[in-house]
Amino acid sequence: MQLLKDRIIKDGKIRFGNVLKVDSFLNHQMDIELFSEIGKEFKNRFIEDEVTKILTIEASGIGIACIAAQYFKVPVVFAKKNQTKNIAGDVYTGKVESFTHGRTYDIIVAKEFLQQEDKVLIIDDFLANGSALLGLTKLVRDAGATLVGAGIVIEKGFQEGGELVRSHGVRVESLAIIDSMNEEDGLVFRN
Repeated sequence: MQLLKDRIIKDGKIRFGNVLKVDSFLNHQMDIELFSEIGKEFKNRFIEDEVTKILTIEASGIGIACIAAQYFKVPVVFAKKNQTKNIAGDVYTGKVESFTHGRTYDIIVAKEFLQQEDKVLIIDDFLANGSALLGLTKLVRDAGATLVGAGIVIEKGFQEGGELVRSHGVRVESLAIIDSMNEEDGLVFRN
């Protein structure tokens, strides 16, 4: 998606440790017009899949998932990273390791929001090591629902996550795949 790539080049900042800061438009301050174009693109890529739910993980994926859901006309469910008093009863659980935060989280979704008849599209902002995506995939499979695929805004193609997730049979549609990045040479996108 050229619009997204151009924005990453213009406003993204490369930091030590393979960190790409896109917080000025994607995951802290959010550019809703850009999100709208991202949502349209995900709808185009998954138009034949009869999506009934979009699943994401808190917090950065929520805004993107909500805008995308408008095009699919379906609800968004987000996996929480902490047990809360609001979630009572049966839950699906999994573990994910955050590349950015360097820690492991227990994620949960109330069973009432993921049903066997659902056709689920996972949406997230980044794909790096694949842990979040595999954790969300586990929740969908534990529910007996159908996973139609994953829509990723930015994939770090030089890390193992994309290959790992695809090797588990998950269809991954990434809008921008970065093959390499460093402060000296900048970003190289996959065509």
